[in-house]
Amino acid sequence: MVPRGTYFVPDQQFNMFHNIDRELYAVLVMNLCRDPVESLHCIALWLWLERVGFKKVVTKLLPLPRVLVNELADEALACLGVIHSEKVSPLSTRRNDTPLMQRLIDSELALPFFAKHRLIAVRGLAKLVNEVCMRALKDIMQQAVERKAHQSLADLSLYHQQQQRQHPRQVQVQPPLAARVPTPAPPRVQFGSLPAAAQTNEVHPDDRTIFVTFSKGYLVHEWEVREFFTRLYGNCIESLHMQDVMPNEQPLFARIVCHSPAAIEYILNGNVKAKFTINGKHVWARKFVPKRPKPPAPPPPPFNLPVSLGI
Repeated sequence: MVPRGTYFVPDQQFNMFHNIDRELYAVLVMNLCRDPVESLHCIALWLWLERVGFKKVVTKLLPLPRVLVNELADEALACLGVIHSEKVSPLSTRRNDTPLMQRLIDSELALPFFAKHRLIAVRGLAKLVNEVCMRALKDIMQQAVERKAHQSLADLSLYHQQQQRQHPRQVQVQPPLAARVPTPAPPRVQFGSLPAAAQTNEVHPDDRTIFVTFSKGYLVHEWEVREFFTRLYGNCIESLHMQDVMPNEQPLFARIVCHSPAAIEYILNGNVKAKFTINGKHVWARKFVPKRPKPPAPPPPPFNLPVSLGI
């Protein structure tokens, strides 16, 4: 039920309002064949820039030659890398790493800007990804993923046909590594600049864990949780632990261990608790609070018999 005093915009109207954003996203994933998740985060970054005062970023981007759009997307990923890094300071970044973006916006916008305002950017980007980009771009993202999978299968089929013509007597031919169906690589947008192992050694897993709960009667599978958070936030999951239940029972909670504490801040958008919808099923997420062992109770005071008893 929609809360009183609020108005829910239907998907069709919502998509029409974000028509330019959808067109630019289609250019990235359909024309330029860029990674769908990375491209979604690029759109979120450009929309965030508009919200903080840089006018008509998407409108200026859309009519540019495709080669320039591709270069600007690479610059956007560099900015996102600075935003999601806990080890980058404004003084350690250079001002000439985003020349095309500076020309496009007609401003001295550079990597030090994103390093200086990274906490504000993290929260703003999370809000845009959750509330705008996933809703406005999800159908195009699905088309891009399906097209990529079909193209991989078509390439593999063509390779086998060529091999059968060249080696008609061989029943099975093992294709070279480059011709096999590729496993989708995790996005380059990472939470933190350290490798996952180094992050794990520095921060205890309990301090970078999200606790998610599910509604009883609405079964959520582990693959659904992993796919949802990976698609939305990139390679943020180190491990995922569903509640141990009997085969005929439904798990009601799970623990998601992230690579970095920054991922928790990004996913929860700075809130104590966040609500998500995974394939139509509501999921609540909050920072994991481990149960600390209770300290042992102090020993009872010694019992002294009254002196009057003469003992």
